[in-house]
Amino acid sequence: MGDGPRSTRTLLPGLLLLVSLGVAAKLSASFLGWGTPLIFAVLFGALLSNTYGLPESLEPGVDAYKLLLEVGIVLLGASISLSDVIDAGPRILGLTVAVVAFGILVVEFLARYVFGLTGRTPALLATGSSICGVSAVLAVAGTIDASENDIAYATATILVFDALTLVAFPIAGSVLDMSSVSFGIWSGLSMFSTGPVAAAGFAYSQTAGEWATLTKLTRNSLIGLVVLAYSFSYSLNSDERASPRMFWEQFPKFLVGFFLVAAIANLPGISTGFVDTVGMASDWLFVFAFVGLGCGIQTKNLRQTGVRPFLTVLFYLLIISTVSLFAIRVIF
Repeated sequence: MGDGPRSTRTLLPGLLLLVSLGVAAKLSASFLGWGTPLIFAVLFGALLSNTYGLPESLEPGVDAYKLLLEVGIVLLGASISLSDVIDAGPRILGLTVAVVAFGILVVEFLARYVFGLTGRTPALLATGSSICGVSAVLAVAGTIDASENDIAYATATILVFDALTLVAFPIAGSVLDMSSVSFGIWSGLSMFSTGPVAAAGFAYSQTAGEWATLTKLTRNSLIGLVVLAYSFSYSLNSDERASPRMFWEQFPKFLVGFFLVAAIANLPGISTGFVDTVGMASDWLFVFAFVGLGCGIQTKNLRQTGVRPFLTVLFYLLIISTVSLFAIRVIF
């Protein structure tokens, strides 16, 4: 009973910061008439954390942006047309499985045989770049006995590319004159972490954001299988064994909520008012969460990231973005 009030008091200052900067981002986008609130939210968060830093009292609440992002994604399901998902679903699933499998093999090859990385770093870079960013790095690290140094290199590298691709992909999509659906699927297949994927998608257009999120969630759903595969591979010299329980523990549970909300919103008789209200709540949660996402973008990571992990992921990103772009234009 006593932990509840203390937990609330601990989270409240950081949450108030997310809300305040989120409202400022909304007002800025509306007043200036260009950009989106999500881009301003990321920008404000990054400027604050890199200019002044975050006091320790704000960190617990700001870190709660991850939960806000997951809830926002769940509610985003109300904006998804199930008929569109059913129509494109098999193609997206096939592309996703192919991209993830291809990506893991490419990163492992580049890391080990081109740039000479050793230890668990190649596995962490492979899962982080091909599945779902830092969360995949941490999930796999816990099952293959990765060292803190391996985790630090992989995490810093992924975070650097999260920041770079957040800016680069919308620009590239505009230069290539991509449709909203194509851009959404492309960024969902090629970029790394869920937050930046959604941010880049919605920066391009509302439709692109929805398809980017849907595609990225499909990628995320493969994390359990990949963790099992790596655990089995490395467990040949370890006491820990892969198991179905491990699969469920790593599976992104909010993915279930996303499709459940989508199913409810697409039921006959569901009012547009209900769908609009849920969509509005999702929009606000994304804005608040993206302030926290921006706070996590640290320019010092550019200096701390080793050259070889950076080059490994850079080569992978160039390859996978080109291959996936070509596949999307052929299939869609």
